[in-house]
Amino acid sequence: MRRQRRSFSPEFKHDAASLVLDQGYSVPEASRAVDVHENTLRKWVQQLESERGGSTPKSKALTPEQQRIQELEARVNRLEREKAIFKKGYCTLNVRRPEIHALIDRLRVHESTELVCSALGVGVSSYYERRKRRRLIGAKRRILRARVKRLFDKSRQSAGTRTLVDMLRDEGIVMGRFKVGRLMKEQGLMSKQPGKHAYKNVQVERPDIPNLLDRQFNAEQPNQAWCGDITYIWTGSAWHYAAVVIDLHTRRVIGWSMSHRPDAELAARALDMAYELRGKPTGVMFHSDQGSQYSARKFRQRLWRYKMVQSMSRRGNCWDNSPMERVFRSLKSEWMPSTGYHSPNEAKRDVGYYLMNYYNWERPHQFNNGLPPAKAEELAKKVSGFY
Repeated sequence: MRRQRRSFSPEFKHDAASLVLDQGYSVPEASRAVDVHENTLRKWVQQLESERGGSTPKSKALTPEQQRIQELEARVNRLEREKAIFKKGYCTLNVRRPEIHALIDRLRVHESTELVCSALGVGVSSYYERRKRRRLIGAKRRILRARVKRLFDKSRQSAGTRTLVDMLRDEGIVMGRFKVGRLMKEQGLMSKQPGKHAYKNVQVERPDIPNLLDRQFNAEQPNQAWCGDITYIWTGSAWHYAAVVIDLHTRRVIGWSMSHRPDAELAARALDMAYELRGKPTGVMFHSDQGSQYSARKFRQRLWRYKMVQSMSRRGNCWDNSPMERVFRSLKSEWMPSTGYHSPNEAKRDVGYYLMNYYNWERPHQFNNGLPPAKAEELAKKVSGFY
């Protein structure tokens, strides 16, 4: 039969070893008194002597002082391992340096900065240097945010990152669109551009007025090709209609008119304004859709008087006049109030300011590499030697 292994508590070991060290027992006498082997008792005596000398054993301590030391060492060891687990887990979260410094800012209210930085693996001098640099960057960033907000409000909450980049460049500030996007996000700014729209694609032409332009929208010089179209605008109690003419060279608005009737007279007045503003050119190709206003006799006679060539889109194909459609899209999605205007006078004043001032002189246009149409035309004239 196998003999069961005996186990002894630290208190029993301490009392047995004390018989030899404190009460004058020999090892054989003490071993017989407590019924343990002499070699075992000698180990207990040696351990008690070393503990009284100040050394902490690897096994269970016999004295209360060394037992307390072992408990504290075990707690420290556990805390160190928990701290290591926290550091490893925190690193795997892919937390960036700004988030770590923000966490230090919050924790240093409760603990010293040195302790918090040590726990997160950040140098104290590095942390203070970043705080100093952050204050300088924060002041500059607030100025940039104010610039972005001012230009965004100026566009009536329509400018996106690309447009704002061009507008800032026009003011002498060079900045990437992703940084502009972050500045907008920090202020909760969101462009109100509409989504995509599905358009029909029809191939029917008018036999008497063909599509001479044929989507060749890149005019090499001013007064080579013009485009025109009509749109509707709510003015409080009724619809009003605006006819607009643009020059395809830089997409500049060169004529417009507004009326409560969408007739040929409306389109003719817009053409008259463009003809006068551009110095009465001849040989211009005028392109439009197949609206009844542009196919009316009155309008066609006006084109003949001005010695212009007429071109018309294919029926139901808005892509054939897409530059003009883009102007109206910008007007309605970027500038006009969502509920329309309160009166015809307010509509004429606001639409006129947008077309002839903001759109021509301030709003960046991607076709002109970020330059507004009027400024792009002036630059082209300087380069070509017209000035």
